[in-house]
Amino acid sequence: MGIDDLSEDTGIPNKSLTIEEAIADLNGEDRGSRYYAAWWLGRFRVRQPEAISALIAGLSDEGDRTPDGGYPLRRNAARALGKLGDVQAVPKLIECLKCEDFYVRETAAEALGKLQDPVAIPHLTPLLAGGLAAAMPIPGSPTLAQPYDAVIEALGSLQAKEAIPLIEPFLEHPQDLIQYATARAMYQLTEKPMYGDRLIQALEGDKLQLRRAALSDLGAVGYLNAADAIAQTLAENSLKLIALKGILEHQVQKTADKSLSSEVIHVLELMDSLL
Repeated sequence: MGIDDLSEDTGIPNKSLTIEEAIADLNGEDRGSRYYAAWWLGRFRVRQPEAISALIAGLSDEGDRTPDGGYPLRRNAARALGKLGDVQAVPKLIECLKCEDFYVRETAAEALGKLQDPVAIPHLTPLLAGGLAAAMPIPGSPTLAQPYDAVIEALGSLQAKEAIPLIEPFLEHPQDLIQYATARAMYQLTEKPMYGDRLIQALEGDKLQLRRAALSDLGAVGYLNAADAIAQTLAENSLKLIALKGILEHQVQKTADKSLSSEVIHVLELMDSLL
């Protein structure tokens, strides 16, 4: 769904730090300070080698455990590394795909999709093993067997065309967000409008959170035909602007001479109307 990419508002208090303090905190022993430092380094895109090394080390952390066995620091470290763009993190993030913590697997998959290293593809595809039958909701569990939406989105971002037969059946999954992730990936892998159009239809849904997710997905894939529908969606203008910005960036990248086409001008006019 990608909705987390639309906003940095995580509910984490904004504590003032220097880069040196954040790295020191991450290497320290206080669990709360380490958790915050990992978030802070990602939030402020700190790409210093010492920060990258400390975050990669955080992916193996055993000290920060929740009563149910989760690894909060690993989650934040993976999320931060996905934002920092350093492929040094890829091997450790691949290891995290086998972590017993569902949310570590989820954030690791998201990060691998952002880091764009195709070496991750054969490690992501096994998480789709069993197809829809294995992906049904588990009675009494707040999660599915795997973070299917994150894995599918990552494979789409990685242009894993060989995974299309594994991904496409998830269009029929009972959870809307997984359907959206699948439509997003299928559009990225095939560029067939039918998948982008499916996300446009999602903008008319009853639930705001789902409309937000569809906005994010359309912006991520740069589906130009969605521009007008995005501008008219019942959602926050700030999120619509981010989605339109994604479309604008995709269109500009496609234009070799960087001239403004009529389509790009139209997107700019839509953005202006939302300001």
